[in-house]
Formats: sequence, C-alpha cells, structure tokens
Amino acid sequence: MSSAPRPSDDPAAPDRPARATRRRGQAFTRALHEAALEELALTSFEELAFDKIAARAGTGKSALYRRWSTPKELVLDALADPDTGFGTPVGPDTGSLRGDLTQLLGNFARVLDEPHGRALRPLMTKRPRHPELFDEVMRLIVLPYERILLDVLARAVGRGEADPRRVNRRVASVGPRMVVAESMQKGTVDAAEVEAIISEVLLPLAASRA
Repeated sequence: MSSAPRPSDDPAAPDRPARATRRRGQAFTRALHEAALEELALTSFEELAFDKIAARAGTGKSALYRRWSTPKELVLDALADPDTGFGTPVGPDTGSLRGDLTQLLGNFARVLDEPHGRALRPLMTKRPRHPELFDEVMRLIVLPYERILLDVLARAVGRGEADPRRVNRRVASVGPRMVVAESMQKGTVDAAEVEAIISEVLLPLAASRA
C-alpha cells in the first residue's frame, strides 16, 4: 500500500518559504546595524523608521525596540561598532609626515566610500534640525581622526618636518574635515584628491614658519 505524498513532494502543493535561520547574539545585532546603515544611506534620516530597518533585516520591529528606543540610538550604536561602523581608527607610523598623512587620510576617504561611510551623508546635513545628532557624529567619526593627526604632527616636529606652532587642534582638523567636505560634495574622494589635500594644503601649513 503506497503512502500519500508528503506536502513537500506534492507538485500541486503551494510553495512554502524556507524556514529562516535564527540569528542570535552579536550576529543578530550586526545584521540590525547593517540594515540600519544601508537604509539610511539610501533614504534620509527623517525617513528612517524601525519598520523599514526590520524589513531589511528580515525580522520584526519588536527585536529593535528591545534594544533601542529610537532609530537615532540604533544608528549611533551602529556607527560606533568596530565591525559595522567606524570603531577606533589606528594611527599610522610610517616614519614621515607625508606617509602618515597619506595613510591616515587615504584610509578615512576609503571608509567614507563604504556603506557605513555613505550613511554619514544624511547625518552631516542635520545640524540645524538635530544639533545633538550632528555633535555625536562628529565625536564618534571625525574627532578621532583629528586627535590622531595631532599626534602625527607632534611626531613630525621631532623629525624637523613640522613647525611646533602648528601642533594644535585647529590645524589637525583641516585634513579630516576637507576629506568629509569632498565626500559630501562629490560622493567619493580618490587617491589623487587626497594627495592634493596633503601636498597643496597640509604640508605647506604644517611646515610654515611665517
């Protein structure tokens, strides 16, 4: 006596979606971080919502509400995460001011062209309406590069490559902020543009003894 066909073997049975693999812990958090930054990069901060992020991540909104109160909290958490966001940049030590600047600003430019870097663009334009969000983005993303560049300048003084009077936060802010401005204006900052910023602006500024 033959048995009845199982539903999965019956050609007349409707298609059933495959059972989703349950993600837990850090892997699940990373998926939510990535979904939030991808959604932000494609839309705007005002349009960002938990239901859109949840749909992109393939989960329910409740999973997000258990971890964050608002999309803003989720985005900032994602940007600070070392895997999905920016984490803490590593300072270069090439032995020369030009080499250090090239490595530091080149890495920053490449990061800004990645998905989490492109997600910054909608946030960097929100200072008038969301000043606290803009300040957090600056604190998490831009200021760490400025602090590293300040160290780079201080080491360059010891090698005779920089004027000690140029070792200050105002000078250190020029490079990272120019890279951000170019990224906002052009969408990408290539190696030639980084080299121009270094050769035409930063090296003359650092070496000036006027």
